[in-house]
Amino acid sequence: MINVNDFKNGITIVVDDNIFQVVEFQHVKPGKGPAFVRTKLKNLRTGANIDHTFNAGIKVERALIDKKAMQYLYNAGDNYVFMNMETYEQLEINKKDIAEQIDYLKENLDVELVFYKAEMISVNLPEKIEMLVTSTEPAIKGNTATTAQKDATVETGLVVKVPLFVDEGETIIVSTKDGKYVSRK
Repeated sequence: MINVNDFKNGITIVVDDNIFQVVEFQHVKPGKGPAFVRTKLKNLRTGANIDHTFNAGIKVERALIDKKAMQYLYNAGDNYVFMNMETYEQLEINKKDIAEQIDYLKENLDVELVFYKAEMISVNLPEKIEMLVTSTEPAIKGNTATTAQKDATVETGLVVKVPLFVDEGETIIVSTKDGKYVSRK
């Protein structure tokens, strides 16, 4: 158990049978009435952010999460296979459980799987990933506006907006936070 007065950004708690990470918090002492703690919490199962207010001094259950370094190996139908880098155990995860991360998974990618008890909560990807451009349209001559972009499909099937100078066969760096082009390798 942890007192809400001891909250810090990044700690994980259990509220109403859901696992949340404290994104931000604020201690409030109004002129009238008791003090309280206003928080913004991220649901680790759904990814949704909520605002929640706790009365000062109450205790909530601390969620002890476990992070394991894993490597994505391959997909077999609707299951994606990851290998534990320490024990070499393989773990299959259903496509629906990691739908948001699928476009960034490529063979031999090192990721971090987050577990609460025996339940797999999420896949933490690296901030930036190198991807091979498999198809893109050639740049149109005369279209030299500084912000001109075109669509490029990368090796995982993700479509990314890239500058006109990027061609097929090149390696680009893509942000996993928003799926945007960062730079050329």
